[in-house]
Amino acid sequence: MYGVGIGWRPEISGFVADLPGLRFTEVIAESVPATGPLPEPLTALRDRGVAVVPHGVRLSLGGAEPVDPARVRHLATAAERLGAPLVSEHIAFVRAGGLEAGHLLPLPRSREAVDAVVANVARAQAELPVPIALEPIAALFDWPDDELTEAEFLTEILDRTGAGLLLDVANVYANARNRGIDPVDLLDHLPLERVAYVHVAGGAEHDGLYHDTHTHAVPEPVLDLVTGLCERHRPPALMLERDGTYPPAATLRAELDAIAAASGYPVMT
Repeated sequence: MYGVGIGWRPEISGFVADLPGLRFTEVIAESVPATGPLPEPLTALRDRGVAVVPHGVRLSLGGAEPVDPARVRHLATAAERLGAPLVSEHIAFVRAGGLEAGHLLPLPRSREAVDAVVANVARAQAELPVPIALEPIAALFDWPDDELTEAEFLTEILDRTGAGLLLDVANVYANARNRGIDPVDLLDHLPLERVAYVHVAGGAEHDGLYHDTHTHAVPEPVLDLVTGLCERHRPPALMLERDGTYPPAATLRAELDAIAAASGYPVMT
């Protein structure tokens, strides 16, 4: 069990380093150099026993094309250099036909898409030195004629790959709000014992849609989802995800304390 953590970003590296109870953090895998010195703050966290997990954003596990071997090797190297207990990536695609989207794009919930993800995860697992956890993304639209519910889609991928689940409760909230459904329903139909860790983040509404921004405060409904999740099955770790517009340190500490209160884990600030 790791408890509550926060995503490591260069802009808040000093804040992260000063958290006395920190046992878990996450770094964008593509920002970890394959050779040469690691960023000194990451080395210091690793050396003091903090679990540092590389979080990939460019593998395109949901693409129809096989994953790029060089990108898989980089993720594997990042895990080795950081002494990571696992790595994570998204159930999404970011490239097709040699073109890079620059964004995480949603998959149709079809059996063909399941097959594509399973094949690419297997390709990645063959090269990775540690287990992988898969993260469903926030999506502003659904593809027409989906064959599976979201829970069925995710469960089949997890069952066929043996991968863990990186559950982003902010994504669960965003998708449910934009679809007009109850987010708790997804929690009740997922294999929560497969959750490796959890993302918690903020968002904002714009033109009638809720966007998972990672730049706003975590709203109360997302904290309520954290509580609902932990009442069903408490995950090993929950992580505050911030990717810009960083608030003062006191505000970040308050958000971390709120996640701890919602999950029942000890305050680590």
